[in-house]
Amino acid sequence: MMELKKGLVVRVDAKVCHVDLAGEVIHAAPRGLLFEKLEGIKNPVAVGDWVMVDARTDPASLMEVLPRKNTLSRVASSHDPREQVLVANSDQVLIIASVVKPRFSSNRTDRILAACEWNRIPAVLVLNKIDLDKKGILEDIRATYESVPVPIIETCATDGRGLDELQEALRDKVSVLYGPSGAGKSTTLNTIQPGLNLKVGKISSHWEQGRHTTTFSRLLQLDLGGWVVDTPGIRVFRLHGVKKGDLRGLFPEFRRYQSQCRYPDCTHDHEPDCAVLDALEAGELPQSRYGSYLEMLVEAAPDDFSFDDDEEDEEFGDEV
Repeated sequence: MMELKKGLVVRVDAKVCHVDLAGEVIHAAPRGLLFEKLEGIKNPVAVGDWVMVDARTDPASLMEVLPRKNTLSRVASSHDPREQVLVANSDQVLIIASVVKPRFSSNRTDRILAACEWNRIPAVLVLNKIDLDKKGILEDIRATYESVPVPIIETCATDGRGLDELQEALRDKVSVLYGPSGAGKSTTLNTIQPGLNLKVGKISSHWEQGRHTTTFSRLLQLDLGGWVVDTPGIRVFRLHGVKKGDLRGLFPEFRRYQSQCRYPDCTHDHEPDCAVLDALEAGELPQSRYGSYLEMLVEAAPDDFSFDDDEEDEEFGDEV
């Protein structure tokens, strides 16, 4: 009888997974049966998955993915509508965003927040590089996201501000760190736990964008307790599985008004007597958040849309 061992996936490459078996990390190749019924999902295994492996082979055989409590996923690419699962079984997502250099992107932030709402994963916004804010940008960002509301931690890795609060937020949890290249994810993690020795990238002076230093997601154990998933600086994040009728529910501040709309299925786009549009005009809702909503509304699938894919796929590494 085959004896299987339970392990935790800490990294996924193109053909093998790195699986932690009681402190020993081994390579395990997913078996073909995992690819047979993906039903519109690109990758059968993700960082954070608990799996069952047969360790007698070389590499070991990854036989089963255990049920997940949640996933953070996106549309695989503009040419591939399948779901790409980035991380499984997380306790929270920490959106790492620099105030400047690179400049704060409300659109990127709003997309991740909407994905967290969709997947019922608590989110925290970490505003980094606060020492570089010379124009009061931080105050405007804070006001926008406190109105949602979203918990906010303000940090500066170079002088240590906010790092104690960040450590407490990370303690004893499985946390996904998500943000653009150059926002300071690696620098912050190195400051919290210097032994990680994560590579830190430089900011392009021309584009004010970071260069990718993390090219794959990986699960890192923290000495203070808990784990963090260090994700690559993914440039494009499109929500998967969200239809037009779902999207309005992913903006908590809209929900406070939409019961007052004339139509119960109001999209808050063009309908008359829309309470959300009235609130926006009155300055009660941030223009940036509404702009993000409209962009995602264009991308969202129609309410009668369905996608089915029975094709086998053997390429499931991270796409940056």
